[in-house]
Amino acid sequence: MIDSFVSSWPLFQNAYLSGWLIGILLSLIGVLVVARDQIFIGAAVSQASLLGIAVGIWFGNLLSTDSLSWWNSDLVHSFMGGLFAVLAAFLTTGGGRRAGQETHEAITGWVFLFSVSASILLLAHSPHGMDEVNRLLSSTIIGARVGDVWVFSGMTLLTVSALIVYYRPVLLITLDPVMARAVGLRTGLWNGLLSTWLGLSVGFSIHVSGVVFAFASLVLPALVAKNVGWTAQSLFVLAPCVSLGSSVFAFVVANHYDFPPGQMAAACLSLLLACAWVFRAVRPR
Repeated sequence: MIDSFVSSWPLFQNAYLSGWLIGILLSLIGVLVVARDQIFIGAAVSQASLLGIAVGIWFGNLLSTDSLSWWNSDLVHSFMGGLFAVLAAFLTTGGGRRAGQETHEAITGWVFLFSVSASILLLAHSPHGMDEVNRLLSSTIIGARVGDVWVFSGMTLLTVSALIVYYRPVLLITLDPVMARAVGLRTGLWNGLLSTWLGLSVGFSIHVSGVVFAFASLVLPALVAKNVGWTAQSLFVLAPCVSLGSSVFAFVVANHYDFPPGQMAAACLSLLLACAWVFRAVRPR
């Protein structure tokens, strides 16, 4: 099994490295999402990113001229996915009470359902577009490129550095926003920055890895860490370790048995979470 994985490395190294980096990046952000008990927001933001990519493809088909051929580029699709993900993150994390006095859960549900339906309807008559949507829904990362490795390396490094430098204010704003305002932190600005980074990270990740792997990497490692960790600080170490370890194992198994790596990683993380629930139930208090 290991020999088979090693022999596949020259062909799929960009996919493997991108998947592992995405897992680390999203698991770190996922700690903040899980700490706020806003897990479903990850699904809504993921689907909104898919809608953004669908809009980019739709515009590319509509403006199919030589002078506007750049609309069909991966860069534009990634940008549109990131833009819609950022908008969804702002709407679901900050706009709930202002948008018709609805709860965050109601806004999140609306974003999720509208994004799912609209992305399919936009591309229902575009075979190429539907193929792209199906590819993203099936969570394949085989098409990752060397540029993706560099992009996610930079995003992961930036996230780790920011958490090291601003750990205390980020944690305070996440766990106790009232106290954060009382001590003079600009919670609106911080929440805006966190929402923007959440949207960008999810948006760019989905274009490379698909919806299932991105959503699983965002919430499942943090949930596993929450159930086995003892302190808030330990979650930022445990979550990326869980994500990386499970992804390495999943990719090796998926390569050997010819399974989709994204779904295999999501399944492994789901099993780990089930084990973490058992561990939490039986461990001494």
